Formats: sequence, C-alpha cells, structure tokens
Amino acid sequence: MSKPMFVLLHAFPVNSSLYDDVRASLSDVCELITPDLAGFGETACSEAEPSLDVYADDVIALLDDQGIEQAVVGGTSMGGYVAMALARRNPERITALVLADTKATADTPDARANRLAVAELVLAAGSTVVLARAMLPNLLGATTHESRPDVVERVRAWIESADPRAVAWAQRAMSARPDSLDHLASFEGPSLVVWGDEDAISSRAEQEFMRSALVDGEFVTLPGAGHLSAVEDSTAFEAAVMAFLTRLGN
Repeated sequence: MSKPMFVLLHAFPVNSSLYDDVRASLSDVCELITPDLAGFGETACSEAEPSLDVYADDVIALLDDQGIEQAVVGGTSMGGYVAMALARRNPERITALVLADTKATADTPDARANRLAVAELVLAAGSTVVLARAMLPNLLGATTHESRPDVVERVRAWIESADPRAVAWAQRAMSARPDSLDHLASFEGPSLVVWGDEDAISSRAEQEFMRSALVDGEFVTLPGAGHLSAVEDSTAFEAAVMAFLTRLGN
C-alpha cells in the first residue's frame, strides 16, 4: 500500500525547521511535505490582504503543482489554524487532519488587540528580538526551560531570524480568523489532536472543544512538552503522529 501524503505546517513565528527532528522518522510512514508559509524561512512575504485563507490557498497551489489530489494536512499552532482553514475551504482535498497545540476558537477581543499591537511593534522596531524575549516564556514548557537549554536557544534563533513583515502579516491574519468548531464538526475524515500538557498558549479546554467537535477524532497528550511539542519532545510527537498515519494506511 502506498504511503499517505502528509502536509505538515509550522507554528508562528518560526519556520519549517520546527520539524527537523521528526522529518526523517515521519518520512518512513508517509510522503512528507513541510513547506514554509509565506514570509517565513526562504519564502517571500505575501502582498495580499492578511488572511489565513491566503496560506491555505498557497497549500492548495503546492498540491496542484505536485499533482496531489488529496493529502493528510496538519499543523502546529498557526499551522493548525491553516489546516482548519483548508478543512473549511477545500474539505474534498483533505483525507485526515492532525492538529497539534492549536485551537479552533477565534481570538477574544483582548487577544486580537494584542496581536495587532505586536504587529505594529515589530514593524516599528524592524526586528523580532523583542518578540523572542516576550514569547519564549510561554512558547515553551517549563520542562524545556529547565532541562533543554539547547531547544530554548534554537527556538530563540528561529524567532529572531523571522522577517518582521511576515510576523506582522501573520499576526493580522490570525487576529481575523473565524471560529472553526462548526467546520471541524462537518469534517468527516479521521483526525488527531496532539497537545503538550505544559502548553500555556493552547489550553486543555481548547483541545476538548476540538475533540468534541470532531466526528472521528483521537486525542494524545504529550507529558512535559509545551506549545512547540514537535521540538520539545520530538520522540513523543513523532510516535503519536506515526501511529495515526500508520492506522490510516491499514
């Protein structure tokens, strides 16, 4: 039986390097694609009006360019938001969903205002150094901060290398995203929700909202990992995702 196609989308404000530690193992059970979203990594910033739908359309264009009709689509945090946008806009192209350390609800007014303020801040500074300093305490779990300084510094470097224009664009796009719970409820394929139990950004309650909405959803908790579980505990993350992908092929 052929391996499933799997498009795995990265979190904000990092790039596809987030999956460096799991790429080889996941490739054993799927045909893995880990693109950089517009403006991150080596890709150019989008000139379109900020919207997660732009990222979603870019993924569809990537699939079309490679002649891929359907794929498993997943993502961490912002990557999960994009996966849900795809489930809303192009459900016929998605065979299964993997939602890691993300949430399906829209921003609260306070969260929206904070995103817009951060967008202005990084543009004014022309740098993401301040963003790295502000985000790292909550972006990574307590266990990572205490015992994995190498991971902390890797993530810091990823954030500090991000283009301020891409960061501002993404913040504005995320601030305008709709609630996706109804769209998850209408998605009929299998789904996996993965969550680090030290995630200070996407709460356990948010994971339960998604699991309850999904018609065919599984939930896996990764102890000792925070919001970027794919790099904080790559072994546990890849084991959960590999098991799910393997079941899809059986």
